[in-house]
Amino acid sequence: MTIGVLKEPPGENRVSVLPEQVSTLAAKGAAVWVEQGAGTGAFTGDAVYEKAGATIAGRASVFNCALILGLHLPAPAEMELLASKVLVGFYRPLYEPARMYELAKAGATVFSLDMIPRTTRAQSMDILSSQASVAGYRAVLLAAAMLPRYFPMMMTAAGSVPPARVLVLGAGVAGLQAVATARRLGAVVEVFDTRPSVREEVMSLGARFVEVEGAADASGAGGYAVEQSEAFHKKQQERIAAAIAGADVVITTAQIPGKPAPILVTNAMLDGMREGSVIIDLAAATGGNTEVTKDGRTETYKGVRIVGDSSLASGMPLDASRLYGKNVLQFLALLRGKDGALTLNFEDDLVAGCCITHGGEVVHERMKALL
Repeated sequence: MTIGVLKEPPGENRVSVLPEQVSTLAAKGAAVWVEQGAGTGAFTGDAVYEKAGATIAGRASVFNCALILGLHLPAPAEMELLASKVLVGFYRPLYEPARMYELAKAGATVFSLDMIPRTTRAQSMDILSSQASVAGYRAVLLAAAMLPRYFPMMMTAAGSVPPARVLVLGAGVAGLQAVATARRLGAVVEVFDTRPSVREEVMSLGARFVEVEGAADASGAGGYAVEQSEAFHKKQQERIAAAIAGADVVITTAQIPGKPAPILVTNAMLDGMREGSVIIDLAAATGGNTEVTKDGRTETYKGVRIVGDSSLASGMPLDASRLYGKNVLQFLALLRGKDGALTLNFEDDLVAGCCITHGGEVVHERMKALL
């Protein structure tokens, strides 16, 4: 099996596999071709890849490999190079249906690991969880650096300084990591989530759980939010507004697969926040959880700074790449036959579950519905 590792586009510092994963693949008989400079953003030079057993090559040569790894999709101009190729990455197909259709027509077989069924067996391949954990951690560090006051309570000769108050909206992987990090920094933390089942996890981390009764069941949504009734939205906004008024930092994480992120923080709520407060919106890539959020930008609304950043995991590229690479390695094991050759076993529910295009067609049922 020949595996190509592409260099990511500008602004993305992660890489699909690090040398430690290359060594594992090489030991199993795979030939790994890494595009020159692919690991630079993750502080990993070409020489380290070569030492691990990789061949450093130009981009055109990497496209000659049977299986191609890349977090992001290749550029549209490279579509003709993908015929009969197998692509594995983090492609967000629900938001890119037209690109998926183009890839199908180009003859590429596309596996998007963010679509892998979120089952117990798939946990070691769950890129959403591994990258969300990094993002949740960095969100709190970024907020702490921006907030014009301490996070912990401080006792000084000049008097006592009360701890910062942090509100986390959404107790998925990113939210729970944000809670744990904020608590380690000494903040008082409150958490809102529509799923009562996460109450114990939140409280075990030392945070207070804010519950709104009447939420639609989200137990089958794989850690995502689900659409709620108008009556629930009204109660939800009332409770969130009360919590936000006393918060110094708000971390928002709510997303619904294939749809715009729900607006949880309205401008009216922002009006009630103190100047100098900070919001880190982890749902910025899908529109954001505030009315002000813009991905890749920091907006200021009446003295409140709202950071929209969908690339927080990319800002910690070494460990983010390490975790991502381990996820990829586990998935590639499903594509390797007994003789080490590339084998697409669509009877495996995980292989079939994250396959978007194959045989010139879009094969994922949800993607078919979008098209």
